[in-house]
Amino acid sequence: MQENPGPPRHPYGAAYPQPQYPFPPVPPQRSWFLPMPSGARFDHLARNEVARPWRSIVGTLVIAIGFFVIGFVVITGAMVFAALFGLPSPVDVNTGLPEGTPFGLGTTLMSIAPVLLLVVGVTVLVQRRRPGTLSSVAGRLRWGWLIRCAGLAVLAMVLGQAAQWLMLTLTGAEAGMFGWVGWEAFLPVFVVILVLVPFQAAAEEYVFRGWFLQAVGAHVRNPVLGIVVGAALFASLHGYSWTGLADVFAFGVVMGWLSVRTGGLEAAIALHVLNNVVAFGLSAAAGELQQSLNQAEVAVPWQALTGTAVQFLVFSLGVLYLAKKRSIATISR
Repeated sequence: MQENPGPPRHPYGAAYPQPQYPFPPVPPQRSWFLPMPSGARFDHLARNEVARPWRSIVGTLVIAIGFFVIGFVVITGAMVFAALFGLPSPVDVNTGLPEGTPFGLGTTLMSIAPVLLLVVGVTVLVQRRRPGTLSSVAGRLRWGWLIRCAGLAVLAMVLGQAAQWLMLTLTGAEAGMFGWVGWEAFLPVFVVILVLVPFQAAAEEYVFRGWFLQAVGAHVRNPVLGIVVGAALFASLHGYSWTGLADVFAFGVVMGWLSVRTGGLEAAIALHVLNNVVAFGLSAAAGELQQSLNQAEVAVPWQALTGTAVQFLVFSLGVLYLAKKRSIATISR
């Protein structure tokens, strides 16, 4: 019978130190990201343990200042680039308005799109939240739901345009006919629209229906204040006549309300992207992109509000019906 050799020994004869059981517990590493509150509405997702009024105020100021700084840097950089390479300026140096060219439109859209990254950064650093909580109560952007909302947006737009045309006809107003600038001039602009408008429209939604709505909702129970003030701030960035501003303000209110009712930004992003693609696309097709970029000169007839009302009504009812049918989550788990 072989004798028990005992504990293993070091080559020079000393025994190896034996491990001590149990091992001392390792303190858990605390994550920077705080957990998303459970059972919370979309506008209450910023109600974590570090939520303080000063965080909402500081974050909002940083985003507001950054919004204009990013725009200034992008536009100035594009003008310098054009000057260095002998290209037409993307902005009219006399009026400061964007030119109706692919470069001018692209510069305008890119002066807004990067704000999306700023909003994400402020959410992470100031509120210690995961960026996905800006998108929905699921903690991410629900792509399947967004695509379905996009389909509803197309239907709502068609019916809204039909209602607008009917009201213009009944009131004897000039409905106007769309011109055609030709494929050679239209295609370059349309490519810019398709590539950049989704980022520009999404950035605006993440600012006004994402960050701002949740920054207010972190401290206010009722979402009405965040919805209305956010819609007013959104409208203030546009230079339309009173009818155009009423249209934009109503859009902000309805999209804010739908974001709360559906638990995310998907419906608002879908309709915003479609509206901007169609608006820029029709202007480019008619050779009137320059005029449409100068919002002060865009004549929005009061009859257009009829089409807006129909579009918002059809879209809202359709989104709410489909959200209920597909059991879309409206509160966090």
